[in-house]
Amino acid sequence: MGKQYNKVEKRTRRKNYLKRKREKLLSAKKLSKSTNDNKGTVKKAATKKTATKKTATKKTATKKTATKKAATKKAATKKAATKKAATKKAATKKAATKKAATKKASEEKS
Repeated sequence: MGKQYNKVEKRTRRKNYLKRKREKLLSAKKLSKSTNDNKGTVKKAATKKTATKKTATKKTATKKTATKKAATKKAATKKAATKKAATKKAATKKAATKKAATKKASEEKS
């Protein structure tokens, strides 16, 4: 029975301690609010400045990503164009060699 009784005592002590701690925090908050009424307006102005800075950095970040995207797009189109040109050259080369081969074959026949 002793152990159970100790548990109950500890539980009630803990509850009381937490209650006191909570009350202390609340009273400290109330005091800080009443003394910081003037400071609150200053803080609001400061937060507005930081908000505008954040939006400015966001805009520059979007610009940077847009330029990056454009650069990658240009590079991709350039690569595609060079690839196309290379395949076109290869096709014309093949056609020229084919023509030459047929010409040679026709000369040999005659």
